[in-house]
Amino acid sequence: MRITLAEDSALLREGLVRLLEEAGHNIIACVSTAPDLVEAVNADPPDLVITDVRMPPSNRDDGLKAAVELRTSHPGLPVLVLSAYVEQSYARDLFADGRGGVGYLLKDRVADLAALDDAIQRISEGGTVIDPEVVSQMFVHSPTSPLERLTPREREVLELIAQGLSNQAISDRLFLSEGAVEKHISSIFSKLDLPVDTSAHRRVLAVLTWLQQ
Repeated sequence: MRITLAEDSALLREGLVRLLEEAGHNIIACVSTAPDLVEAVNADPPDLVITDVRMPPSNRDDGLKAAVELRTSHPGLPVLVLSAYVEQSYARDLFADGRGGVGYLLKDRVADLAALDDAIQRISEGGTVIDPEVVSQMFVHSPTSPLERLTPREREVLELIAQGLSNQAISDRLFLSEGAVEKHISSIFSKLDLPVDTSAHRRVLAVLTWLQQ
């Protein structure tokens, strides 16, 4: 897979390049600032972008803003955002367009090559991936939230959807039949009032509903 990588830490950048190349990916551009990321993608659109959140020039959320901008100018561009911290607003902004092909992982997770490569594959296929630690810290909502309509089992299923698991993977994790998982997901969509006739991915919309609480 052709990947454009943006990371301002030279040490982490080189480590990611080695990991990604070991997994068989081709790093077509490797940059250290958000403007350089936008320029590199515009010059040669990759199959997927991996970017840090905090990057020059301001060393705040420039990488995230660049990712959101690129998702607008290059519709369908798969993006994996890396962060050192759990930040709900970052995940919300990233998923706000309601489309798939996005991921939000903590940097600690990328040391696991298998987990990193699995996330890349899911995102490239239009799926969504949110770091399990991010999910566990953010799965909190108000008493008036639409999520209150969900049963405890449906909340478990939605939490695993947020992590990017497929129906089969959710089935295996919860020791349910795949048919039972499909029924839970259908119920989640119904209780969250997600539209049937929409171009957006309903699984992404379900995760976005959770992020907005």
